[in-house]
Amino acid sequence: MGAVIEVKYFNTFILKKLCSVTDMPDVDPTNLGVDPSIWGGSYGIPVEKQGFGNFKGKASATLVPPTDPVFGYSQPINPPPNASVANWSIEESRIRGGYNNTSVSLGAKAYLVEEEPQGTIRGNAMIYSGIFNSRTGVNNTNVFSVADDIVKAVDPANGSIQKLYAEDTNLTIFQELKLSRALIDKDAIYSAEGGGTVTSANLVIGAIQPIYGEYGISRDPQSFAVYGANKYFTDKNNNVVLKLAGAQLQEISKANMVDYFRDRFNKEIDRGNVPGTIIGGWDIYNKQYVLSTQVNNVQYPSFNENYETITWDESIQGWTSFFSYKPDHMMSIQNNFYSIKDGDIYKHYTENVPRNTFYGTSYDSRITFVFNPEVGASKNFLTVDYEGSNGWQIDEFASDLTGADVVNSSSGWRSYRDTTTQVYSYTEGKYDSQVPPQSYPNATVPPFFWAGFNRKENKYTANLINNSETGEGEVLFGANMSGIKGYLATVTISTDEVTEPGGEKELFSVGSRYVRNNGY
Repeated sequence: MGAVIEVKYFNTFILKKLCSVTDMPDVDPTNLGVDPSIWGGSYGIPVEKQGFGNFKGKASATLVPPTDPVFGYSQPINPPPNASVANWSIEESRIRGGYNNTSVSLGAKAYLVEEEPQGTIRGNAMIYSGIFNSRTGVNNTNVFSVADDIVKAVDPANGSIQKLYAEDTNLTIFQELKLSRALIDKDAIYSAEGGGTVTSANLVIGAIQPIYGEYGISRDPQSFAVYGANKYFTDKNNNVVLKLAGAQLQEISKANMVDYFRDRFNKEIDRGNVPGTIIGGWDIYNKQYVLSTQVNNVQYPSFNENYETITWDESIQGWTSFFSYKPDHMMSIQNNFYSIKDGDIYKHYTENVPRNTFYGTSYDSRITFVFNPEVGASKNFLTVDYEGSNGWQIDEFASDLTGADVVNSSSGWRSYRDTTTQVYSYTEGKYDSQVPPQSYPNATVPPFFWAGFNRKENKYTANLINNSETGEGEVLFGANMSGIKGYLATVTISTDEVTEPGGEKELFSVGSRYVRNNGY
């Protein structure tokens, strides 16, 4: 803690002017009767550099080196020819400089005694200065009163203070391992019966009250975002994402995302000893909390694109979508959502920019889901259909994996699954003979085939073409059979690159027609 002390002296007057090094001759220590080894075995060292270079006396001043018991010399040395009478040393300590006037002393010396003069950093303490009032011109932000108790500390066992957030008359304190709340400009006074009343007091920071729960903000204060009465942040130490509403904490990462955040926070974004970056922000346009987890790309440039940006929606109490942008900072101003990337500010949801374009790069929209009707039955998925806009395609339609079996001594263990060829969008699809040859390995000329979705009654439908390798015990496989076999199917649908690029693409539902396999 620093201190400012004003000290005034009225009784000391000092004026000195010394010879410069250029005015002094080189001195041969042998002329002084001094052992050259004491001088380091060298000659030609200026006198002033040895600690004596003041002329004392008047017009016929001579340079007198001090007597030294080691050197053992005291003879005078003549000044150089170019030395002038201005090279004097004058010390005045008599009142008005008069002859034989009263001499004054230096007086009392003001000083501070500190057992540990070096500065210290108290990561668990807060200190406040004087007030700042722009209307009256009062600015005491650099004034720290040593007479008042202006330091407030929290439990150091919970780590350093990472963030402070003030609202109304309360201060929320975010430590690495704990959350607390402090009163501002008031203190809590408790009666003898234990009842609490709040009384106004001259306290900048009042009593500190811990918030229930062993959660903190770790070392990621940049994950903090606030909207209304809700505050959002992450606790990487516990692998959770939290919402603070009043004094109530909620783990929003529990909404079907426990495994994802456990893996993401625990091992994926930290590389070696370099922690990853977690950035949070509130999207006021869509009313969503946006969270971007990014691998450190300074020491590990190969992971530059290893990031994931995900959103939490309060209206459905769930995580709704991943986004394709990697922000450096996010903020909302007057119903608009902005992000900062490489020093530039970008406004989101603008009409003059193609959809799915972030920081000048275009991306596609992609949704992955699971078909699993009649959970305990083995099925054959024959078709895929969807309701929505033109421009959607199926990137993957794959069944669940079989159990691992030994193929042979060279191949080892292997699992099988049924997959399909890509299903093109309605715009891309057409009657085409250029069907992938692997779909028809025994055909010399591939048959003509509608490769893609077909539109009927404003609903898009396509047959599934099997593109699987033979599995253990299979009789028909690949293009010799329709659809894919399995208990469930994982499907990925995305927007194409040719149907109204940058335009709006809607998707309401996706379905599949299937049959149960006999005997199951």
